[in-house]
Amino acid sequence: MGDLPNWFWALYYFFLLITLGATIFSITKRKLIGLSIVAIMISVTVPIVSLLSSTGRGDGMNEFEHFVSQLQQGAIWSILVAIGYLFLLVWWALFLFKKTD
Repeated sequence: MGDLPNWFWALYYFFLLITLGATIFSITKRKLIGLSIVAIMISVTVPIVSLLSSTGRGDGMNEFEHFVSQLQQGAIWSILVAIGYLFLLVWWALFLFKKTD
């Protein structure tokens, strides 16, 4: 199918940058400190693992198609990346909907 569109990458990196900013904000407000530290580590490592693992993808296959293909085959890196993204979504839900004390 080819490369992913530029708007996808803009949203992807915007999500990661906003997540990093929100985690730093959360830590400074002393809320969700442990989870926020984990979210920072995931926000940095998951894109790197995805990038390094996508370099070996087949011709005509974009990064997302490669990720889904590897996930279906049970590749460890793709499972860890999926868990990382799921963690970030859960962190956002906690961050946005947790009652303030």
